[in-house]
Amino acid sequence: MKGLRVLVTGGASGIGAATARRFAQEGAGVVVLDRDATAEFACVEADLSDDASVRAAVAAAAGRLGGLDVLVNNAGIGAVGDVTANPDEEWHRVYDVNVLGIVRTTRAALPHLRDSGRGAIVNTCSIAAWTGIPQRALYSTTKGAVQALTLAMAADHLHDGIRVNCVNPGTADTPWVRRLLDAAEDPEAERAALQARQPTGRLVSAEEVAHAIVHLADPRSSATTGVVLAVDGGMHSLRVPARPTPTED
Repeated sequence: MKGLRVLVTGGASGIGAATARRFAQEGAGVVVLDRDATAEFACVEADLSDDASVRAAVAAAAGRLGGLDVLVNNAGIGAVGDVTANPDEEWHRVYDVNVLGIVRTTRAALPHLRDSGRGAIVNTCSIAAWTGIPQRALYSTTKGAVQALTLAMAADHLHDGIRVNCVNPGTADTPWVRRLLDAAEDPEAERAALQARQPTGRLVSAEEVAHAIVHLADPRSSATTGVVLAVDGGMHSLRVPARPTPTED
C-alpha cells in the first residue's frame, strides 16, 4: 500500500483518526477532511453540508497528494431519541451530513478515483442500519440510507474501476459515545449496559474499525466490492449472551 493516496473525512478524531493513522503506518499518503484543523495529519477544512466547501477541500486534498486512490467517507453526526424526539430541522441537519455529505464528497472525488486505476471508497455505516437500537430513530435512518447508497454506488462505479464497500461498527469507544456516557445519569451503569449488549462483552475499538476499513481499501482486496462488513463483536449475527465481567475481591 506504499504510496496509496488517501482522503479520510472526519479524520481528526475517533474512527477517522485511527483510520488515517493506520493508512500512514502502511505507507500511504493521507489527508484528512474535517472541521477541526487540529488533526495530526495534513488537514483540509470543509463543511460537509456545503457543496462548494466540499469540492474545494477535495480538490485541495488531491492537489497535495497528486491525485486520489481511496476515499473514506467516515464523517458523521449522531442523534438521540425515538421518532417523536427530533424536530424536522434536526432530521434535515443529520441527514444532510450523514448521507448528503457522502454524496457531495464522493461526487467531488470521482474524477480523481476514476483516474487512479485502483480506486476504492469505504463508507463508515453502522450496525444501526441492520439492528433496531432504542432511541436512535434518526441516526438509524441515516445509516440505513448509507448502507443502501454503498450498494448502489458499488453497482454504478464497477466499470469505472472503483470498488465501494462499507463497514458497520457496533458501539465503538469513540469521543461521541463517551460524551453520551458522560451525559447519562449513571455513566458507569450505562457503559456496562452498552458492553453487555455486545456478545463479546466489550465495546469495539476505533483501531478495530480502522483495520477493517484499510483492508477493504487495500488494492489486494481487488475482488471485494459491494460488501457490508460488520465490526460489531457479533451484535448483528450472534445471539450469545456476553460473559459476565469478572469481579475483583
